[in-house]
Amino acid sequence: MKNILFVLLCLTAAFSASAQQYKIAEGYKVVFTNPDVSGNFDELTSTALIFNEADLSKSKLNFKIKVASINTGNGLQNKHARAEEWFDAEKYPYIEFTSSRLEKTQDGYKAIGKLQIKGETKEVAIPFTFTKKGSKGTFIAKFSVNRNDFGVGKKNAGVADNIKITATIPVIKK
Repeated sequence: MKNILFVLLCLTAAFSASAQQYKIAEGYKVVFTNPDVSGNFDELTSTALIFNEADLSKSKLNFKIKVASINTGNGLQNKHARAEEWFDAEKYPYIEFTSSRLEKTQDGYKAIGKLQIKGETKEVAIPFTFTKKGSKGTFIAKFSVNRNDFGVGKKNAGVADNIKITATIPVIKK
């Protein structure tokens, strides 16, 4: 009986260690750039931030960016970006990513899942790296999004179609 209890305790401890939950730490950055406009989003939250390097099937990365937190460094541009033609922040207050699976790559990892912007949802693969130091870590994702795929602005609106995104997200174990 004691052996069975010991095995159950070991399995519970192993499962807890393998399904590590994190929370977003201070100092995160979500930066967007293209030749015509650049800036960042100042508000990022996570609804699920579970990462297991040894067994990616136990991992889940879900993020929400508050559209109204867009900051281009120009108040008029910010107002324009939040307006109906571009992000329509009033009707679509969040940009959301929900992973369906994670995969190991030659350069790190990729999160495959649904990206929702302005009511449009597309499956995307977001490459990222993860570095860990003790109870802390940092996710860094670099990818591009074609704004036309999500109905953000009009074609030929004087803003390049492809927007480069760099997200640097420090995390700490829960």
